[in-house]
Amino acid sequence: MNIKKILSLSVAALFSLTVLYAAANALQNESGIKKETSSVTTEVSVGLNIGNKAPDIEYTSPDGKTIKLSSLKGKIVLIDFWASWCPPCRLENPNLVKSYEHFKDAEFKGGKGFTVYSVSLDQDKNGWIGAIKSDKLSWKNHVCDLKGWKSEAASLYEVEAIPSNFLIDGNGTILAKNLRGAALDATLSKLLK
Repeated sequence: MNIKKILSLSVAALFSLTVLYAAANALQNESGIKKETSSVTTEVSVGLNIGNKAPDIEYTSPDGKTIKLSSLKGKIVLIDFWASWCPPCRLENPNLVKSYEHFKDAEFKGGKGFTVYSVSLDQDKNGWIGAIKSDKLSWKNHVCDLKGWKSEAASLYEVEAIPSNFLIDGNGTILAKNLRGAALDATLSKLLK
């Protein structure tokens, strides 16, 4: 066998291996791109619009325990911004109590049970605790950083007036905003299994 034939066969073999290697890489990359694309499309971005995942917040309860919003995962949750000194908030509280009592053990399409995560914009701890007792706010998830309008949670959620609320499903996705009175009950009723 002469050298030209050996070189020619070697080049042809090397070319074939290169083509096979490139084809294998292309298939692997194509497969990887599809996986990345599908995971991106199923991921929900954090934000304040309906369909976004609600930003996680973590604040202190009246008894000094930290309650994280994400600890309520699996339930339908109303994130309610209010304050003891706010007359419209206090007028809305009986509606919240009624909704909570009616739906707290319900089975929903997007979660099991309903609760309220009350974020107070109070600065006076005694006033805050007094309003919880006076208004019979029977759920356990009451939090406050006692910074009033300088509350980091209010800033994060762009709350400019109270009462203000966000309804989220069991995965933390925002379903609706600023539901009051009969509108909250109507929305919760539509979510029932």
